[in-house]
Amino acid sequence: MNKKTLTLTIEQYHDIIDTMKTGFAGCRPNKDMAMALVVEANMGLRISDILKLKLSDIIKDGDRYRLNIKEQKNNKERFFTVLTEAYQYLKIYCLENNIAADERIFKFTERGVQNKLKKVCDYLEYDGISTHSFRKFFATQIYIDNDYNIALVQKLLQHSTAAVTQNYIGIQPQQIENALKKHNYWK
Repeated sequence: MNKKTLTLTIEQYHDIIDTMKTGFAGCRPNKDMAMALVVEANMGLRISDILKLKLSDIIKDGDRYRLNIKEQKNNKERFFTVLTEAYQYLKIYCLENNIAADERIFKFTERGVQNKLKKVCDYLEYDGISTHSFRKFFATQIYIDNDYNIALVQKLLQHSTAAVTQNYIGIQPQQIENALKKHNYWK
């Protein structure tokens, strides 16, 4: 993991996705790459696994859906629930783009996504952002939204230790400084 890769804020997430969808002078819009990053931010998969994703990888299991994949980076099997909304979002995308269930949903390379993201981030003047920032965003939001449960995030990301997972959580220096200011028992 690149320790220089920052975790996105919610504002940065929206700015990047919106700019990627609309484009700007010198950079064409690319809704497909924006969609891949939205999937990363909402499912916590690495971009390499998203680019291999097929709709048929998401299997109906009773009243829910689940994803069965083998992660490219570590060759681990990964099974987890996919929200019905996420499945429907992907299914509509595939229908609108004439993508069969057994075809790869995204037909571009990891390098292509990284290059487009760099152009967008340069335009927005965001430093330290890469495709991995979207996975970190997922981890951080799950952590915050679930009462700071590091074990839950560790399991979702399939990390070997909580220490590895803590590297994903976006604790900024200002947050540390604010925490120290609140801890004032000198009287």
